[in-house]
Amino acid sequence: MKKNLISIAILALLIVNIVLTSIMMISVTSTNKKTAALVSDIAAAIELDLDTGEEAAAVPMEYTVTHTIADLTILLKKSTVVNADGVEVESEKDHFALISVTLSMNSEHEDYATYGADIASREDLIKGVINEVVRQYSMEEASANPQLVEDEILKEIQKLFGSDFIFDVTLPKSLYQ
Repeated sequence: MKKNLISIAILALLIVNIVLTSIMMISVTSTNKKTAALVSDIAAAIELDLDTGEEAAAVPMEYTVTHTIADLTILLKKSTVVNADGVEVESEKDHFALISVTLSMNSEHEDYATYGADIASREDLIKGVINEVVRQYSMEEASANPQLVEDEILKEIQKLFGSDFIFDVTLPKSLYQ
């Protein structure tokens, strides 16, 4: 008799287990669908950002005009160093960047006639933007990731002109000390 009661209890627990597992699977499946949709939306947004960068780089060489701003000396942000006590403190040394900046412009862009043809007359404004951007970086940050510096300079120059006729910024010469 005891064996039959134990068998019935085990059977009842198995049925309860199957029911609860089924309920859990249904709830997890619906949540999984929502998560997959969210991931798909994020992936689509990232893909759009990548496509816009490729369009900007697709300017043919015959429509590309460059302007170089040579030998800018810029004071960099102070580096943080770890002292003997293991505490991060600001470095006492000043570091400088000696850079040249080449702006690539699309001569077929509608704003090129307005701004690009006489870009040299606006060179001081551009130098100011470059100076503001580069001095936000320490020597280690700027030398470790020059692409980040170039991208930030490009973004700020495009904001200055309110146009994207300048589609690329290159640092052909950069020396950090």
